[in-house]
This record gives sequence, C-alpha cells and structure tokens, in this order.
Amino acid sequence: MQANTFKVRVESIRDEAHGIRSFRIVRVDGQPFESYEPGAHIDVTAPSGVTRQYSLCSDPAFSEFQMFAVKREPESRGGSRSLHDDVGVGCELLVGQPRNLFRLDARARAHVLIGAGIGITPLLSMAYRLAARGEPFVLHYFARSEAHAAFLPVLAQAPFASHVRLHFGIGNGDLAATLRECLAGVSDGAHVYTCGPARFMGEVVRVGEATPGVAQVHLERFGADPAAVAAMDSGAAQGEFDVKIASSGQVVRVGKEQSIVEALAAIGIEIDTSCGEGVCGTCMVDVAEGEPEHRDHCLSKAERVSNKVICCCVSRSRSPMLILDV
Repeated sequence: MQANTFKVRVESIRDEAHGIRSFRIVRVDGQPFESYEPGAHIDVTAPSGVTRQYSLCSDPAFSEFQMFAVKREPESRGGSRSLHDDVGVGCELLVGQPRNLFRLDARARAHVLIGAGIGITPLLSMAYRLAARGEPFVLHYFARSEAHAAFLPVLAQAPFASHVRLHFGIGNGDLAATLRECLAGVSDGAHVYTCGPARFMGEVVRVGEATPGVAQVHLERFGADPAAVAAMDSGAAQGEFDVKIASSGQVVRVGKEQSIVEALAAIGIEIDTSCGEGVCGTCMVDVAEGEPEHRDHCLSKAERVSNKVICCCVSRSRSPMLILDV
C-alpha cells in the first residue's frame, strides 16, 4: 500500500452521465489539500477494501476540496461497484497523495486534449489550468451518446465552451478519420494528451504520431492492456536475477515467480505499491545500474529508453543484476 494516506469526507455526489458518478471530498481534519499538477490521480480505498486510482478532475487552483469521478464497471472486483453502492454523502474514505505521470508539457506550443468516456477526468483538470493561463488548447470529447458524456454542463460554459468539440456515436471504422480531422492543421510543436479505453488511446497514438506538427502524444492508463499482458505472459520464462541496494550493498535474489517488491520485502525493504499491474507508478524507483525489462504500462518511451527507472511490481531485469537507489 501507498504511504501518506489520510481520511476524507464525501461532501457531495453527482451522477454525471450514464454509469459515471463524481465524488467531491474534503479533508476530515479540516486542512486544505496540497497543490497538485493537472493530470494527477489519487488512490481511493473503497468500503470493500479495494484500492483503485482515479484522476482528479476539479480545478487544481482550489485546495478546499478535490473531486474524482468513477465509472461503474460491470466486471468490477469491488472498487467501482463499492464506491457506487456503498458510499453516500458524509461517508469517510481513505485516499493517498496525488501522483502524476500525465503532466502538461511546458515545451508544447499548443495542447490538444482527446478523451473518451471516463477518460475526460484528467483532461478536465488540464483544461482548467490551460484556460486560467490563457494557453491555446482544444478538447475533443468522444462518447457513445450525450447520455454517456460526463461533465457536459461544465464543458458547455465559460471558460471551456469555445475550446470543446463533442463527438458522439463515432464507430471504430470512422475513428481514425475523425481523429485525423481533429488533428488537421495543428500548430507545429503541439502536444496531444489522451485518456480513455485502450483501443481508443492506441488509435490516438497511431494517428497522432503520423500527424505533421504533433511533437508528442501523452497518454494515461488506469488498467493494464489485456493484449499486452497476454503477449508478455506468452513470452520467455521469467528468469531469476539479483537486485542490489546501492546505499547498503545488500543483494537479494528475485525468483522466477517473485516480483522485485516481494523480494525486497523479504529483506525488510518496503516499496509502496497500489495497483500491482504497473499502471499507477507508485512503485517506481531509480535504477543506478543494469538493464530493466520494462513490463509496466505507465512509463513514457523516453523513460523506457533511458533505463533510469523501473516499476518494481511487474518489471524484471535483462541483466544479471539491477542496482536500485532505494
């Protein structure tokens, strides 16, 4: 589990769209929340005891409250279902400090936000910040229908209305063409930010990287891509390797069916974890030496190439030893 958790009280609940509910929270101790950068997410422990990650979608300029939204998933293992069924106004929840793997890039000359369904949540906090700074941006929001689109009343008002483009009922066969239209004529050096279903984001990445003027495509995941997991599982057997602690010189063997987190715990070194799927980034640590085998779903391409960080809950090692700064 992640350290630095604290109790919050649910101040209000709102049904934002079909199956999507927002929760406005305040700290039980009456203190303001710490500031966070747009795109951040928090761990939320539901009454069922299951902890999941949810994007903060309120204006990051306000510290009196925070807001996150949850889509009720039919195959929920107790996270979204419990938050929808077991939480009412006045209930207390345990949450973690904001973490951010999905930041606005200061180098961008323009920002293009592209979300689908519940994927609007991190983009909404970005839109608040960009609007406040007067930076050029457009927000493309895809949903099955108007009834499935969250936060429409907010998006229809200032300061967002002139920046928002809505796309309802776009089928898979028409998605690529629609995305090309969305990105046609983007400013040179524009950055694209996307969140939504894995297949949707994959198409945004494919189209975005092929679009002249787009400098980089950023994406946020909250679940491991089943296809990627299956491909990894069907690969070579997980070999054993050693992990050395740079500060102490301790060495521990990581077994074939053991994670780095588990191996380190066996020698008394606790690494904060949350999702256990390489999605949330809680267990990221610095790599001093060695070549990681990245099996996560949260590091950027640049971070993977650099081999300077590793997600300890799922990733392994290509070299006989990894030296970690923990």
